[in-house]
Amino acid sequence: MTKIQAQGLDHKALNDAIRGAGSDCVIEGCLGQRFIASGMSGLSVDIHGVPGNALGAYLNGATISVEGNAQDAVGDTMNEGLIAVHGNIGDAAGYAMRGGRIYVRGNAGYRAGIHMKAFHEKFPVMIVGGRTGSFLGEYQAGGIIVVLNLEEPSKRIVGNFPCTGMHGGKMFLRSDCSDIAFPAQVTARPAAAEDLEELKPYLKDYCEHFRLDLEKVLDAPFTVVTPDSRNPYRQMYVAN
Repeated sequence: MTKIQAQGLDHKALNDAIRGAGSDCVIEGCLGQRFIASGMSGLSVDIHGVPGNALGAYLNGATISVEGNAQDAVGDTMNEGLIAVHGNIGDAAGYAMRGGRIYVRGNAGYRAGIHMKAFHEKFPVMIVGGRTGSFLGEYQAGGIIVVLNLEEPSKRIVGNFPCTGMHGGKMFLRSDCSDIAFPAQVTARPAAAEDLEELKPYLKDYCEHFRLDLEKVLDAPFTVVTPDSRNPYRQMYVAN
C-alpha cells in the first residue's frame, strides 16, 4: 500500500503519482484535485479529503473509496469498478455511466444518473443513502438508481423533475412519493414483493459496505419507477 501526500500537488502531479506507484494507494490531504484515478483498472485508491470534479471518470475496474465528500461528475462515463463515497457528492454523478457501482452514504446533487445506460453485459448501479437534487435520472436509459433518504425522512427524497426523458432502466425510491410529480412518460407504483427481491442483492452489498442494517433499510415503503414509452421525446417535444 503506497501512501501519497496530495497537499501541494496539482491534479496532473497527483495522478502521475498514483499511476507511478503501481500498487494500491492511500491519498492523504486531497483538496479538490480533478480526474483522480480516471480510466484506472485493477487497483484500489483510498482518498482522505475532498477530491475534485470527475473522480473516477472512465473508471475501468478500480475501486475508489472516499472518506469524506466528493465534488461534481463522480464516475463520469465509468465502465466498471466501484466508487464509494462516505459523505455527500455534487452534481451529475454517474453521467453516462454504463457499468460499475457508485455508492454514496450521504446526499447527491442535481442530475444524478443523467444518461445512465447499460451496455451489453455491463449494468450500472447507483445507490444514494440520503436525498438527491432535481432531475434525478434525466434521460436514464439503463441500469438501476436507488435513493434511500435514511437520515431525513421528513424531507422530500428527490427534488423537482425526476425521470425527465427516462426511456430505460429502473429507479427505486424509499418513499411513497406522494409529494412528487413524475412526468407522463413513466410509471411510478408501490414496490411489490418481487420488486424488493430484485433490489435486495444490491442493497445487501451497499449495507455491508457502509455497515448498515439491511432489514431496517428495507422496512419502509418503496416506489418503483419505470418508463412506459420507448419514445419519450415524442411526448415531450412533438405536438400531437
